Amino acid sequence: MLFNSVEFIFVFLPVVLLVFYMIGSYGNHRVAISWLVGASLFFYGWWNPAYLGLMLASILFNYAMGAALVSAKDRPRARYLMAAGVFCNLAALAYFKYANFFVENLNALTGSGYHLGTIILPLAISFFTFQQITFLVDAFRGETREYNFLHYALFVTFFPQLIAGPIVHHREMLPQFAKDSIYRINQWNISAGLAIFLLGLFKKVVLADGVAAYAIPVFDAAENGVVITFFEAWAGALAYTFQLYFDFSGYSDMAIGIARMFNINLPLNFNSPYKAVNIIEFWRRWHMTLSRFLRDYLYFPLGGNRKGLSRRYVNLMITMLLGGLWHGAGWTFVLWGLMHGVFLVINHAWHGLRRLIGSAPGSLGFPGRSVAWLVTFLSVVASWVMFRAESFAGATNILHGMSGMNGFVLPAQIAAIIPGLDGVVETVGTMPLLGGGSIMGVFEMVGMFLLMFFLVAMPASHEMKPRLQLAALVGSFYFTVQAVLFSRVPSEFLYFQF
Repeated sequence: MLFNSVEFIFVFLPVVLLVFYMIGSYGNHRVAISWLVGASLFFYGWWNPAYLGLMLASILFNYAMGAALVSAKDRPRARYLMAAGVFCNLAALAYFKYANFFVENLNALTGSGYHLGTIILPLAISFFTFQQITFLVDAFRGETREYNFLHYALFVTFFPQLIAGPIVHHREMLPQFAKDSIYRINQWNISAGLAIFLLGLFKKVVLADGVAAYAIPVFDAAENGVVITFFEAWAGALAYTFQLYFDFSGYSDMAIGIARMFNINLPLNFNSPYKAVNIIEFWRRWHMTLSRFLRDYLYFPLGGNRKGLSRRYVNLMITMLLGGLWHGAGWTFVLWGLMHGVFLVINHAWHGLRRLIGSAPGSLGFPGRSVAWLVTFLSVVASWVMFRAESFAGATNILHGMSGMNGFVLPAQIAAIIPGLDGVVETVGTMPLLGGGSIMGVFEMVGMFLLMFFLVAMPASHEMKPRLQLAALVGSFYFTVQAVLFSRVPSEFLYFQF
């Protein structure tokens, strides 16, 4: 069941919300929590009921391990239990997500013919695995304070953030479940949550799905060996850059908005990442809960920046490589992580050099910040090509096109507006969307730049004042309802594949 489906918006969500508050109004808090757990399991099982057993087994196992960690009498035993619990979680994730990838590469290296058969990736396994690893590690550290099983089950299964995050900590969620106030209707939370949800829905069904029409044909053509020229390559890369942001940011907004309707506050996951003026800042703004997890549970345990400069850079590279692999079982994801690891190393080294010469980072002024923003944005766009492409060949094709190595083909509309350009750049008529029936012309290109301006100049959803939120809600409501009601099949969110 998708957040952008008619079944979810007009049936599932209203029913779950209404029954939850009806039960809560009678003071039956355990029953209300049980209702939310049951509704969340139903929501998860909507895609494939077969994997409900895997999720329930994971919940029971990790809750039991957490309880065992708390009752462990000595530190070595607790460390062993924690390591065993983390290993079992990662082993399950590795089998479902990476087993075939490992076997395929083993066969390619050794010439063997091992075959595991088709392994279907259970929905959300990456997200609920990471959340439960945080629970085990924090239980080992003595940071976990509550062990109510129903609260823990809801912490793992809570449907607004179950499928694609945000990745939450137990300390952010479990104390909220214990508050009496969440079981009573709060009109402000209902209205604010609805506004945030509809803004996220607008991002998804109008902006993300709209701009996807210009990204998908270009990347498909690149995979099929069609030479992608300069304007086509940049149109496809920028379209995917905006599609991915609006798709995942929209999902996160919807998750936060739905949770707010239940009086639950989820952590912020996006903070205008395309406004970043360096890659360090980008990762503080993009998928913030994943960045936090990688920092707290991978980068810091590896030593962080506490063991010298060289070790710090190695730790950054390992963290980003594994972060790339987390996104998918493919070498393009690994290379995407490597690219960002290199970007971060260069960024930290540049900041260190500036400190040595007495020029503090952040003191560039407007011209310097503008150049820094442009370099950062172009680096991110180039890396998204590797993230989106299905193969190195497809990614290389588009990157060559972006650099001008595949030649320049000028849309006739631009040549008509600026006479004389056709003598410099070959004109072959209006540039078509490869593989599609639409036209990529001047207006669509202008639209891309307007989207860029929107992302850089406009405040993020959480920065909007209540009146601005209401205005945005009213402005987006009509388009959103039209898109939801009259689209035949709602599209899945991009991060569902991870």
